[in-house]
Amino acid sequence: MAAPLTHPSINNGWFMEKNSQWPGQAMALKVEEILHVEKSKFQDVLVFQSSNYGNVLVLDGVIQATERDEFSYQEMITHLAMNSHPNPKKVLVIGGGDGGVLREVVKHECVEEATLVDIDEAVPRVSKKYLPNMSIGFEHPNVKVHIGDGLEFLRDKTNQYDVIITDSSDPDGPAEGLFGAEFFQLLKNALTEKGVFSTQGECMWLHLPLIKQVMDFCKDLYPRVEYGYTCIPTYPSGQIGHIMCSKDPEALIREPLRKWTPEQEAKLCRYYNSEIHKAAFILPQFAKKVLYEEK
Repeated sequence: MAAPLTHPSINNGWFMEKNSQWPGQAMALKVEEILHVEKSKFQDVLVFQSSNYGNVLVLDGVIQATERDEFSYQEMITHLAMNSHPNPKKVLVIGGGDGGVLREVVKHECVEEATLVDIDEAVPRVSKKYLPNMSIGFEHPNVKVHIGDGLEFLRDKTNQYDVIITDSSDPDGPAEGLFGAEFFQLLKNALTEKGVFSTQGECMWLHLPLIKQVMDFCKDLYPRVEYGYTCIPTYPSGQIGHIMCSKDPEALIREPLRKWTPEQEAKLCRYYNSEIHKAAFILPQFAKKVLYEEK
């Protein structure tokens, strides 16, 4: 009989997320069972069953997804972008190896091809086993998967994708290159004329200077740049942002260009709807002041 799995971030039946990117605070979840422990080529991979958030995927000690609340992040980072484009046919997802963003992308019937690029084969493999409701995204016939570096993948791509979504972990470790100047320039090159780009935009309670830095950089590349956000209990401070960019100077972004009917929204989504699309860009005063330089 194999010995029960152990992991250094789990002690006395509790998982604890501590990280230098959010000093002075921690996130703890009660663990029912450790399901998977692995050192992949790129990162530490942990999956455990929690007492009240279902199965939890952790990379390098940081929670990436839980079965209970993942939909709020996946739906918002995807549909804010997808519904800001008039007719997205070709979509690229960089990161997102759990399949959650793919699952949301293919809900749009206009999509003819959705390509996922993730550097670590362990993430799709483990997600298919332990996060079946997310990894269902891989099963759609219009989905292609490429295991490799997102930066390298983009180098020869020009005017190819209507929407690109970067579902990366934080700018530390294997995802570090996905926050650099070269990467953002390659993204712009790969987008079509009215292309929309959406990226994980960190937490306004923790990372306002970083968010402003990324947004200011994006404004040099794109005529439209906005910061929206969603609520998600198991991410640091319970909130995560999405930086949205469009190559179309007339793009609204803050309001959906395309809408599902209320019946479709009820069927397709658990978090996103056209009203919350608009609400996502209404920022609290402290964040609005910094990000939009209101005196």
